Amino acid sequence: MGRVKEIRNYINAEIMQLENPEKIPSALEHLYGVSLAATILAKKRGEDSELAAIAGMLHDIHAYKTGSYEDHAHKGSVMAREILEKLGLTTEEENAQICSAIYHHDDKLVIDDAFDELLKDADVIDHSLNDVSKAVKEKERQRYEQLTEELL
Repeated sequence: MGRVKEIRNYINAEIMQLENPEKIPSALEHLYGVSLAATILAKKRGEDSELAAIAGMLHDIHAYKTGSYEDHAHKGSVMAREILEKLGLTTEEENAQICSAIYHHDDKLVIDDAFDELLKDADVIDHSLNDVSKAVKEKERQRYEQLTEELL
């Protein structure tokens, strides 16, 4: 089994244990959506698409497991590292790259390294295109407009 599939199986099992079963569909939808968007962006930008898919699957796991978005990116990077180390599918260098992207993914107004930016952009794509009836978040507007130019 491939690494992305193993991560997805792990995340699926974790999400299925959420205390509020009504949150399960939206959690899975968002994690898979960001993972797919990250994969596409990675291929387009010359980044590692497998690591991008993994980062997308893990990026909000802390928020879903705890029910809190307070400092979820920073706390999520710690939880993601624990998961990655537990599963033993990735190298320490890969863990660092994935966890850095997760750590920075909520800082939409700051520019970080290319892989970090990829996860931020994938998150914006899912936030903005998953439900087009919702307005684009103000902190994501500039990034959304740049993505529209890049992809359309």
